[in-house]
Amino acid sequence: MADATTAARARIDRALAELERKILELKARPASAPPIADDDLFAPRPQTARVAELEAAGREASQALARAADAVREVLAETEGAD
Repeated sequence: MADATTAARARIDRALAELERKILELKARPASAPPIADDDLFAPRPQTARVAELEAAGREASQALARAADAVREVLAETEGAD
């Protein structure tokens, strides 16, 4: 549990540092400057092809594990019914 908490805190710290950096950049820009392309912190970021491939592989693995778990449950149910 401590590792998950530490990892979450690290993510929050990185997000806050990024937010701080962007705020400082925006404050330093003159009002007449053109808008910054990534000034929406909550906008979804474009995914790379590799990220999409990894997400698809993760979904496939999850589905395969779900099918395997169902098969194990069926075998256990049959074994319990035979006793």
